[in-house]
Amino acid sequence: MSRLSLTKLLLALLLVLSGQTFGQAESKTESQPQTATGYVFHDANNNRQRDAGEKVLPGVRVSNGVEIVSTNEKGQYQLPVTDDTILFVIKPQGWRTPLSRNLTPEFYYIHKPKGSPESKYAGVKPTGPLPASVDFPLYPQKEPAEFRAIFFGDPQPRDQKEIDYIAHDVIEELVGTDASFGVTLGDILFDDLSLFESQARGIALLGIPWYNVIGNHDINYDAPNDKLSDETFERAFGPSYYSFDYGTVHFIALDDIEWIVSEKNKKGKYEGGLGKEQMEFIKNDLKQIPADQLVVLMMHIPLVDVNDRQELYRLIEQRPFCMSISGHTHHHEHRFITKADGWRGPQPHHHIINVTVSGSWWSGSPDERGIPHTVMADGAPNGYSIIRFNGKEYNLDFRAAGRSEKYQMNIMAPEEVPANQLAETEVIVNVFNGSERSKVEMLIGKAGTWVPMEFQPGIDPSFKKLSESENGVKDKKYRDLPKAKQSTHLWHAKLPAGLEPGTHLLRVRTVEMDGDKHQSGRVIRVVPAKPAEKTASTAVTEK
Repeated sequence: MSRLSLTKLLLALLLVLSGQTFGQAESKTESQPQTATGYVFHDANNNRQRDAGEKVLPGVRVSNGVEIVSTNEKGQYQLPVTDDTILFVIKPQGWRTPLSRNLTPEFYYIHKPKGSPESKYAGVKPTGPLPASVDFPLYPQKEPAEFRAIFFGDPQPRDQKEIDYIAHDVIEELVGTDASFGVTLGDILFDDLSLFESQARGIALLGIPWYNVIGNHDINYDAPNDKLSDETFERAFGPSYYSFDYGTVHFIALDDIEWIVSEKNKKGKYEGGLGKEQMEFIKNDLKQIPADQLVVLMMHIPLVDVNDRQELYRLIEQRPFCMSISGHTHHHEHRFITKADGWRGPQPHHHIINVTVSGSWWSGSPDERGIPHTVMADGAPNGYSIIRFNGKEYNLDFRAAGRSEKYQMNIMAPEEVPANQLAETEVIVNVFNGSERSKVEMLIGKAGTWVPMEFQPGIDPSFKKLSESENGVKDKKYRDLPKAKQSTHLWHAKLPAGLEPGTHLLRVRTVEMDGDKHQSGRVIRVVPAKPAEKTASTAVTEK
């Protein structure tokens, strides 16, 4: 027996006596932090490898999900890693990362030597030992100060059939877009994580880079804890939180899904939360972003429903240029966060709850294409947003799926109104992208005057009628619509008295908070006055 073998035998005996096995000791040694090193470089020949003569890039930020360092003058960085770390480069302005065949950015290296634990949906395969150099290739690109990005809320397909709905309802009309990139704000799927690839292939037809935010329906429900709930998402798209620059804007994609498993019954549930490691990353990230740079936080669960949001508020509330956007609730809303929610900033924080691609989860009767109309419970249609960025300013355009970009409101008024009932007849308008900061007015006829409408959130009566009617159909082959919910973009006004009998055009115009103007109309008929109904007392007197 060699001296080395004898030493191992003695060590094994000592470990057995202390209640450990040799394999366990090795495992603990292997899980000790290591130091990853590598380069960020200009991949001039596009082979993803750092070749002799290729320019290294100093001053580029790289992270391990907590710490952030900048490459030195030689383009090199160093970061500690464990056996479950994702290293990623923070894309700088004027550069792009490699793209997968589905045009999802590949800006990361996953270090999981033993791979993901076994799960219903596959995670990351074993990556083996840490490479001697983990390098990140970048490619120069033009990034104008003014650009557009597409935002999808909750496409949420259950199966391939619903992925096809997305293709026909949204993707086809966006082919040829001039947007610089797109983002899905979580619930990429509806629990079946085997469909990540198919969903990404469809979106890739748009021909632009596409980023993904994790949602509560994109996690592994059989995971024993939050740390392991993102394994399939990581295999498909990389880290569940990260940041990047485009033009003069800094974007941060957040993972605000915390998976909590009960120790008693081992059942899991999700809550809105960020956690200590991610909060540390956000803190380190924002330290290096100038106060006068626009920061966009992208997440799934709305910010006001995140448990540890107060800590995040402290990091962003003194920034004059910061907004956030989410999905999750399947309605469209502009929320202004104030001191009522613990906000201490000088101005309210603007948070957008984005319209969803799936609307009301692909429910309601099908249209002529066989696609459910899936109107959302706030009365707005399903669709997506396009945000135009220009320096520190941004402007959101609401787009209804399968409709003209001019379709921005639903005017609710009766088909006909008796002339003597005009002043008591109400007009209700749902301005899909409206907010408390919008101005809405109506006008009847050419010679009338524009009358301000009153902002009055509530239940959209058109959707309430639609859902009750459709849901009451027996033996239907489509999913029930949800119950009507509070809509934050409704305006009310009464019709003016004195209109002559005949056909009239009722026009409504709006000026949104960002200055966008929209106008639409509805035809109504005024009929001759109806005689007052006789009361019982009048009838007796006449008799």
